[in-house]
Amino acid sequence: MILILLVIGALCFFLAFMFTNRAATRALALLISGVVLIGSIVLMVANYHEHYGMKKVTTTTTQKIYSASGSSSMNMALYKQVGTSGKNNVYIYDVKENQKTPSHTKADEYTTNHVNWTNKANATLTTKVTRWEYKSDFYSLLFKWSGMDGTMVKRVYTFNLPKTWVKLSTTQAAKLQKLMGSSTAKAQMATQAKAYITAKVQAAMMKNPQMTEVQRAKVTQQAQAEFQAQALKKAVAQLN
Repeated sequence: MILILLVIGALCFFLAFMFTNRAATRALALLISGVVLIGSIVLMVANYHEHYGMKKVTTTTTQKIYSASGSSSMNMALYKQVGTSGKNNVYIYDVKENQKTPSHTKADEYTTNHVNWTNKANATLTTKVTRWEYKSDFYSLLFKWSGMDGTMVKRVYTFNLPKTWVKLSTTQAAKLQKLMGSSTAKAQMATQAKAYITAKVQAAMMKNPQMTEVQRAKVTQQAQAEFQAQALKKAVAQLN
């Protein structure tokens, strides 16, 4: 609508200046059309630069995510390094198990990534997207076709990851998979994992001899996750 007012104001100003003969009528017509013309320009500039008539609206979504490592035994918080500061790194993850094409965060000036380590068993991703939206239908109609509605302000990704996960770059992950992919490394890890899990279960049963099968399975699962995390961290340390 503001664009229509701008065109009407400019057209009326031109017609008043060129074709109005009486001085009083010309002055009044120039004044009114000039106010419409200049007012339209001022409002357009205010909307573009100061977001006049708009407000910030934030949408928050949280979803469960999975490691994009491609292996259920290697829970990795993978990222692709972009630049040298680390601010624009792209994090890679899956939104469902055995996902063919991994999802990833955006790499632009609006995006910020945060990683929080938790004691929870599942990994989640909270995404907060803030955009400019018009305060009311009036402003939406007034600035229609301006292209300002829905413009991005900021996007914040917050990864809430179990402490059993390991954060590393895609370059490190490729080296790690090569290091741990040999048959000797796999056999050695399997032996160590069995010994670690057995020791953990035995210690838990000594504290609680009346453990049920469900409780024992839970301890086994937790011990397995702990061992995997420790083994990954040791392997990553060898890469540096």
